[in-house]
Amino acid sequence: MTEPIRVLVVEDDPVAADAHVLYVGRVPGFTAVGKVHTGAQARRALERTPVDLLLLDLHLPDTHGLQLARSLRAAGHRADVIAVTSARDLAVVREGVSLGVVQYVLKPFTFATLRDRLIRYAEFRAAAGEASGQAEVDRALAALRAPGPAALPKGLSAPTLERVTVTLRDHTDGLTAAKVAEAVGISRITARRYLEHLVEAGRAARAPQYGTVGRPELRYRWVKS
Repeated sequence: MTEPIRVLVVEDDPVAADAHVLYVGRVPGFTAVGKVHTGAQARRALERTPVDLLLLDLHLPDTHGLQLARSLRAAGHRADVIAVTSARDLAVVREGVSLGVVQYVLKPFTFATLRDRLIRYAEFRAAAGEASGQAEVDRALAALRAPGPAALPKGLSAPTLERVTVTLRDHTDGLTAAKVAEAVGISRITARRYLEHLVEAGRAARAPQYGTVGRPELRYRWVKS
């Protein structure tokens, strides 16, 4: 049997790190060999554990993810990198290409999004031998390119998800579904569906908010600024 692709999750947010480890473990052919929260921890983990792929947050508390990738290359580590980030700077994307970043996944994302990227990476990695011509080289490289945005759960749209995300991130003390609905201009039920999606993706947390009367409301909070 083919050995599973060994993935090290490098993510400073413990909630997100746990979610990413869970996601990796659900994709056949991949195994999460560990999770770390800083660049220094990543270096130590790579010294003692064989790793094929880093699932790398670019904004770590002690270094930028690309700086970590650069130092790992200089030290002889050959693991590929899938960058997991909320950064949308295309200059950063271009820099990452030269450092072994084979994919970018923008936060917040679903399991389906990461699964798609991992499967494409596995197809790219499996290509071996000598190419018969340009067409075969093109097919190998095309495996890394997603045909389009990964589908959200039925009934959710990317523009509305972006507005809900921005609204929640702007209120560090958290919001109820009703408050998010008011800010975004959608119904409370719709807002709750988007908020629950963010919770499932590991990007938000929920807790009951107790008032003076009636049942407690759920308050949602972005888990990483």
